[in-house]
Amino acid sequence: MNAAADQSDIGARLGFTPGMVVQELGWDEDTDNDLRIAIEDAIDAEMVDDVVEAADIVVLWWRDDDGDLTDALVDSLTDLSMTGAVWLFTPKVGREGYVDEPDVIEAAATAGLAATATQQVCDGWSARKLVRPKVGRR
Repeated sequence: MNAAADQSDIGARLGFTPGMVVQELGWDEDTDNDLRIAIEDAIDAEMVDDVVEAADIVVLWWRDDDGDLTDALVDSLTDLSMTGAVWLFTPKVGREGYVDEPDVIEAAATAGLAATATQQVCDGWSARKLVRPKVGRR
């Protein structure tokens, strides 16, 4: 697989489309800049940290030592539309800051979210799509 070619369409593959409002939380110097650019290219805008209107997607960069994942997921719902999703980016297995899958599933469930798709998005990060269960959406 050609990583550069794969990176160019990652935003679309993850469901990002032009005009979406995307809130980014948990950015730090270790985040993947190419992935960030691919998402911004897909939405044809910059990601924001503060939103004026409801966010369509929240991108949450999370590492094992960042604190309580459940609290971060609950906080990520503050500005998220009822039909929106959270893309949780965590370091891949074997990388510093790796978060165990059972911890993600438990934190998501406690925050009222369900884990759906998992994607390998770049060399250092995995992505998990978290959504509100359909019974909770309006």
